[in-house]
Amino acid sequence: LFCTDEELSGERWFPSLSEQGSVLARGIADGPDLERDRIRNGLLGAISAAEESILIVSPYFLPDDELLSGLCIASMKDVEVDVITPRVNNPRMVQWASMTGQEQLAEHGCNLYWSDPPFDHSKLMTVDDTWTFFGSANWDARSLKLNFEFNVEAYDRTLTRSINEQIDVQKGHSKRMEVSDFRNRSLPVKIRDNAFRLFSPYL
Repeated sequence: LFCTDEELSGERWFPSLSEQGSVLARGIADGPDLERDRIRNGLLGAISAAEESILIVSPYFLPDDELLSGLCIASMKDVEVDVITPRVNNPRMVQWASMTGQEQLAEHGCNLYWSDPPFDHSKLMTVDDTWTFFGSANWDARSLKLNFEFNVEAYDRTLTRSINEQIDVQKGHSKRMEVSDFRNRSLPVKIRDNAFRLFSPYL
């Protein structure tokens, strides 16, 4: 509809579906044709509501300042915040741009993990063994502002605990990054990473 003015409607495109399973779930569509940042606001709402844990798996982790602040504040409230990203990213510019934000999170007590290859393209988030968020959106400006994305939020303890168990296994095969790992970068590397952070909305 956005690109061609062709509206897809009717039984052919939206057939009647019977209820399946037991998980309470909702699909969230987002894109530049919508006024509200639905997925981004969903992330912010979940972060602010967390009481025990926030677990994130993301291939491209470039949250804006408001999302970063939300995660830092959650950690300061004794919420366990774990973020898993690839050790080797493609493109590398994304990895460089993400370093400043990851350092900020580490300084506020969040747990940063770098997973070994093969490249993991999963986009997962769980909160408090209760809420799961998954779909196409990354934690970056391109996904949250420019792209057409579709995520699903699910309210189910069994599902969330199952995904948390998988994330725990992945953490066991990842390197936990310390604050010193970020602070000990050479000055030229820090300048490069900070420069690419400025261009993060375009990466």
